Amino acid sequence: MKRFALVVGASGGIGQEIAKKLALDGWNLYLQYTNGEDKIRALQKQLEEIGVESFSIQADLSSSSGVETLLQQLFSVEAVIFAHGTSHYGLFQDVKEEEMDLLWTLHVKSPMMISQKLISKLQKGETPSIVFISSIWGQTGAACEVVYSTVKGAQIAFVKSLAKELAPARIKVNAVAPGAVNTRMMAQFSSEELDEIAEEIPMGRLAEPTEIAAVVSFLCSSASSYLTGQVVSVNGGWYT
Repeated sequence: MKRFALVVGASGGIGQEIAKKLALDGWNLYLQYTNGEDKIRALQKQLEEIGVESFSIQADLSSSSGVETLLQQLFSVEAVIFAHGTSHYGLFQDVKEEEMDLLWTLHVKSPMMISQKLISKLQKGETPSIVFISSIWGQTGAACEVVYSTVKGAQIAFVKSLAKELAPARIKVNAVAPGAVNTRMMAQFSSEELDEIAEEIPMGRLAEPTEIAAVVSFLCSSASSYLTGQVVSVNGGWYT
């Protein structure tokens, strides 16, 4: 029987690698994206070569209508991975209300709505899983990324509480908390700033998206059947 996973944010650097890794694991995929249709099309060609089915879904999760658009196109789903979102860098006193609302909706409200509506579908799977790509800043907080840290922390709280509620239904709920990852989200920093960040990390470098994808693969597999409500820190020893 075919297994389908939903990758939310499949056009992003981490989302694309998660999709490719899950495809290699034998998963068929729903690929949600907001922008970047060209990246999704290129990704689907790679997935076709691997030999799995994939369906692209354009849906803007900054609104409830976008959530409904996504949900209406899903059928059998055994795993959901939330790898989407955006960040905001700057002093908290300068953050506008609209920016707060956007980060809250994208990172917390919409994923909660999607998770709620997919529980009945997930229960039918053999190894049902929900995985959030949270952040090191959701664990320890970051100056100049106060709102982003807050919503990532909220994701972690959601994971821990939902995991307890869904454990009797065998649905695993976990989070991955990356540190600095080599994706376009880091493009806001200069090469000198990136070097300074790398120097702060005990391993001396940023993570690669493939390293995050490998952990997601494990969390969606039967090998992690007794692991739920956990936050896996993939940060090179930056925060322990």
